[in-house]
This record gives sequence, structure tokens and C-alpha cells, in this order.
Amino acid sequence: MSLDWIYYAISWILLTWHSAWDAIGVPVDAVIGTNFAWILAIVFLVVTVRVILFPIFVKQIKSQRAMQALQPKVKELQEKHKGDRETLQKEMMELYRKEKANPLMGCLPMFLQIPVFLGLFHVLRRLDPAKQAKTLYGWSVEQFDSASSAKLFTAPIAGKFGSTADELARLNANGTTVKIIAGVLVLVMMGTTYLTSRQMILKTGWAEDPQQRMIQRLMLYGIPLSLLISGAIFPIGVIIYWVTNNLFTLGQQQWVLRKYPPPATATSKATSGARNPVQPAKTGALFGRKPAPQPPAKATTPKVAAPKPGAKPVNPKKGRPAKRRG
Repeated sequence: MSLDWIYYAISWILLTWHSAWDAIGVPVDAVIGTNFAWILAIVFLVVTVRVILFPIFVKQIKSQRAMQALQPKVKELQEKHKGDRETLQKEMMELYRKEKANPLMGCLPMFLQIPVFLGLFHVLRRLDPAKQAKTLYGWSVEQFDSASSAKLFTAPIAGKFGSTADELARLNANGTTVKIIAGVLVLVMMGTTYLTSRQMILKTGWAEDPQQRMIQRLMLYGIPLSLLISGAIFPIGVIIYWVTNNLFTLGQQQWVLRKYPPPATATSKATSGARNPVQPAKTGALFGRKPAPQPPAKATTPKVAAPKPGAKPVNPKKGRPAKRRG
């Protein structure tokens, strides 16, 4: 299957934003060793994609809430079919189908961004002055030459940590500078990738379902660590895209999680109840402390009100029935 349509779409968005910044007056030439018109074109490629995917992102949050609400039932199934994984999987799939919950919905926005990432990776990797087909994917020769010479702090956006000496020579770049800029960006990319996953897990909690928990651990630790190796082959422009995307995700998740806060589901109650069995309530307890023992109350005789001043003395024998004599 040809991915040319993706390359054309990514190129069109990049060139449109670059033309927009050029029209506004953003300098095309390097300022502080940076061609800001091209850097901003990559940044706003992220904005464009994220705005398009925003409704799906909201569906992702709602799906996660639905999965949380189902955790008590999932736990019941796990207890019921303990040791029978095949039956457990069938019952859980039936539960998800019946409740219209999709466990894979949480990864959908990330999967939908993979073609964009691959498209940008391919387009920027082509920014080699030695290329003959400069007008591929709707580029003009002038735009191609401008992008291939675009830099971030004197490091070309088409350069990468693992660029060969020949590639650096064609890009007119300093190898040490490219490695420093690319290395710093890779570390920032790893850190922001970890923070986006951590932010979501802290807000929604760890899943009870082993498969969901495994996906959460993979996103939290596996993906950031894999970037330490794969980041060496990413062009600097692609790393700028990834870091910007992560920062956008952090802000968007914070807004959505405030608007759709995680409900106090029965899952947390069930979990806390299993770990800390509920004890009978104790009167007077404060933060779980036992009340201090009270001394036994002494029997008190009823107090007789004193006669008012000027009142006639009352004869206690008056009014009592006379005793009969034997």
C-alpha cells in the first residue's frame, strides 16, 4: 500500500504553515542560528493534527471512565474464573461487548498519530541537497532548498544524532553541534513522553485488568526507554515534532481531566476494602483512633429544689396516708 497520500498531506500542511509565517513576517533567514519559520511550521503541524484528533481524545477519556466503572465486574470474573484464562478472556470480551466498552480505545489517538510521524520522518529525511527529485510531494525547488538549509541553533532539522560525515557535509553542518542538539532533544523527548503517561495514570489510577496494567507499564516505561535507541535515527525536525506533541498532550490532558474528572468508582472501594477490611464504627473515634475510656458514672441522688423565700414550710408527713394500727 502506497503512503504517498500521507507524504503529500504532511508536505501540504508544512508548506502552508511556512507560507503563513513568511507572510506574517517571521524571518526566513536564520536568527540565533535558527530558521523560525520552519520550526514554527513543524510546531503548528502538531497543532493541526491535535485539533483534528481532539474529539477522539475526548472519546478516549470517556472510554477509560467506562473501563473504570467495569472494574468491579472484571474483578468478580477474575475471582470466578481463577486459573482458567481462556474462559476469563471470553467472559471479559462479552462484558466489554455488552457494556460497549473498548479496551483499545485508550491507545487509539496514539495509533492515529503514527502515520503522521512516519510521514514527517520520510519528508524530512528527503531534505538532502544532493537529491534530484526536489519537487516531489508538491514542493518547489526553492522550498526544498530553504527547508534543507533550515537549522535549530545551527543544527540542520534534517540532521540526526547518527548522521554520517557525508550527510553532515552535504548539509553543511558541524557534527559535534548536531550531536549535542539532537542528544538534548532526545532526552527531552524521553522525559516528556514519560510525563504524559505518568500524568494519565496518576489521574485515572492503575487498571485492575492485567492486560490493561501491562499496557500502562509499557507506555510508562517501555516507550521512553525505546526512544533512547531509536532517537539516534530521528531527524532533529522529527524530534521537535515529538517534543511539541508531548507538551501539547500534557496541556490537553490536564484540561480534559479537569473537565471530565475520574469518578469515585466502586473499584477503589473494592480495592481498599480488600486490603483494609471495614471495621465497625466506633463512637468518638478521630482519624481511626480509639476514644479514651470514660470512668463509670456515679449514681447521683435527685436534687430537691430549695424553698423560695417567704414560702410556708412544707410538712413532708402531710398528705401521706395514715398508718393503720395493728
